[in-house]
Amino acid sequence: MSPSSRTILQDRAAAGRSLVAPLRHYAHRPDVIILALPRGGVPVAYEVAVALEVRLDLMLVRKLGVPSHQEFAMGAIASGGIQILNEQALRAHPIDKPSFDAVVARETRELLRREQAYRGTRAPVQLKDQVVILIDDGLATGASMMAAIHAVRLHAPARIVVAVPVAPPETAQALRSEVDELICPLIPEWLMSIGYWYVDFSQTSDDEVIKLLQRAWQKEAGPDGI
Repeated sequence: MSPSSRTILQDRAAAGRSLVAPLRHYAHRPDVIILALPRGGVPVAYEVAVALEVRLDLMLVRKLGVPSHQEFAMGAIASGGIQILNEQALRAHPIDKPSFDAVVARETRELLRREQAYRGTRAPVQLKDQVVILIDDGLATGASMMAAIHAVRLHAPARIVVAVPVAPPETAQALRSEVDELICPLIPEWLMSIGYWYVDFSQTSDDEVIKLLQRAWQKEAGPDGI
């Protein structure tokens, strides 16, 4: 598919705005919480949270990349000790236990670092009986999102929704059976890569994540910061 014939998302902010209309029925509801998957999911989720006037928080997830091919996910971990494995990836790229354990240890350290950097002393949000909307900037294998779903499910939410701008058909189908609702405006037959569907897919920095979260949390607190 040529660039001129495919749907293009300008950037993550534009991708977030593309999710607002399909999620409009959740607007202004106090029982709705959007959980962004950092880092790339935060600018997407921020646009949705602001437009719908609902709460924004984080779901910390780390992809477990195959050592010889870091972008290829052999699984993922999430807050709460959740670990999801991609058995197909592990069959295609066999890995010994010490190497696997080393990847898990490294990504666990990074998950904890991000938790501290992004959240600081802010208490984790309570998800019991809430409508939880998980947002990322796109899905490839879906391993990270699956880990996020399992982590959220531990907290007994009323409903789990996944909203992403782009995902391949097989991943969308697999996740649809795991959640109450899946929103994905763009499901190309061939994904190529998530970045292929963006004009600007530059890496989201820690500073940008922190800035957007602080801005959202200040809006939630109101003009007096209360």
